Formats: sequence, C-alpha cells, structure tokens
Amino acid sequence: MPPASDAAARAYRLWTCLAGLALLVVVGAVGVSLADLSVRSEPVHVVSVLGLVVALPAANPAAIALLVLATFGIAVVVAIARGTVAIVRSHRLLHARLPVLGPLRGAPDITVVAHPGVQAFCLGLVRPRIYVSDGALRRLTDDELTAVIAHERMHRARRDPLRIVTARLLGEALFFAPPVRALARRYDTLAEIAADDQALAAVGGDTSVLAAAMLAFDGGVGPERADHILGVHRDYSLPLALAGMATAGLAALALLLWQLARHAVLQSTLVSPAPCVIVLALMPATALALGVWASRRF
Repeated sequence: MPPASDAAARAYRLWTCLAGLALLVVVGAVGVSLADLSVRSEPVHVVSVLGLVVALPAANPAAIALLVLATFGIAVVVAIARGTVAIVRSHRLLHARLPVLGPLRGAPDITVVAHPGVQAFCLGLVRPRIYVSDGALRRLTDDELTAVIAHERMHRARRDPLRIVTARLLGEALFFAPPVRALARRYDTLAEIAADDQALAAVGGDTSVLAAAMLAFDGGVGPERADHILGVHRDYSLPLALAGMATAGLAALALLLWQLARHAVLQSTLVSPAPCVIVLALMPATALALGVWASRRF
C-alpha cells in the first residue's frame, strides 16, 4: 500500500477511536445525570412564595456539576444532530440541482454535468458517484482526464465523501477534544494525497500530467498536495503523543463523571404540590435550551 494511503488509513482508525471515546463520554454524561434523578413520592423541599406552595428539587454540588457536564453533553448531541440534518439536506439539494447530461462515453460509472469550468468531484454519502464537467472534457487531455478520474475513483472506493464530512462534523462538535479535529484535518489531507498517488499510477508516474490537470482546475491546490507532486516528502506519522494525551484526558473526564455519579443527589417529586411538576419539567427543558445555545456558540 502506498505510504500516503497507509497513513490515511491509520489516521482514520485513530480518529475513529478518539471520536468514539469522546462520544462515549458525552453519552455517559447525559446518561448518568438521568440515572441519578430520583423521583420521590413526597416533596423534597417545600417553600411558600406569595401564598403559593412550591416543591423544589434537591441537588448537592456533585449533582450540579453533573448537570453542567450533561448540558455540554446535550450541546454536543444537538450540534451533531443539526449538522447531520444540514449535511443530508445540502447533499440532496445539490443532487437535485446538478445539470446532469448523462454518462461519460466509455465509462458509465462517470456522470457528465454541464459546467464551462474544469470540475470533477465525488458526491454521495451512501452510494458515492463521480461527476465530471463537460468543460473538463473539452479542456483536459486524455492523460489528464485519466488521472482526474483515477483520483476520484480512489475517493469513491474509500467512501471519502462520507468519511470526510463525518470527520469534519464530529471534529467541530467534539470541541472539548481538539485532537479529534486535528486528526480530521490530517485525514482530509492524506486522503487527497492518496488519491493523487492513484492518479499518478494511472498515468505511469508522470507528475507533469497530474500537475497540469491540477492547474487546470477551478480553485487552488493545497500546499501539501503541491509538495507531494514535486517530490517533497512530508512526515506522515500520526501525532501519537497528542492522541495519548487526549485519551488520558477523556479517561480522566470519564473517571470524574463516575465519581460525581457516586456522590450526586438529585431528587424531585411528581406527587405533591403541582408547581413541582412544572419545576421538574423545566429542568430538562432548560438543559436542552442551554445545550442548543452552547452548540451554536461552539
């Protein structure tokens, strides 16, 4: 396996492990908060406000800290949900608006779209498909088009559209674990370089062909890809020290959640005075509102 492709696979596996661990901590924060809520048959605290008897829930400092962490957990869940809906909606809208002309002659797995510029991309989360503009067919040579299609076929084979958008989404949502975002960016870069290696293999290693195709495209080329084409070797090793620190930090957070859950006291009642029902209902509603606010802030 080429070095860049191997590095991309290792980066994605490491990202998956860190993102999964961070999501477990998020779900744990919300779960233990719900598990610690004790519903009693008698009022916990009763106060009188302007003649109105109100039963209030009871919470010790550990429970309050747990609720704060749960609020951030809800923020992450809401951010992921909002991001997922936005991604699915944008992909459907883009699919619907593509000016499709039909399959490429001699390559039925490639779809041609009407666009005067040089464009080629892999689109689709579940069943990715390759699209090439008719402008690219007119302006690229046969070898350049071969390199471009080989590049996009590599993205399709690895399901990079789904991998990349998922990595970016979770990298932004899991703001408390910066290495997750860093690894998402690393995979994005390595996936492009690995696809460039596939393109080079398709044209016999002729870097001038790939370079000419890249220069013909609308938009710039990242410095890492340019260096790779020029033969400048970069360090593809994973930031294991950073990943180890992130793992230790997430483990410490999980341990904190476990200790808080052991000592947290969060009690309320659904039986005695009616206002307590309102207070109890407002607690998760408030947490959800704070979560939505925090998800937009971060």
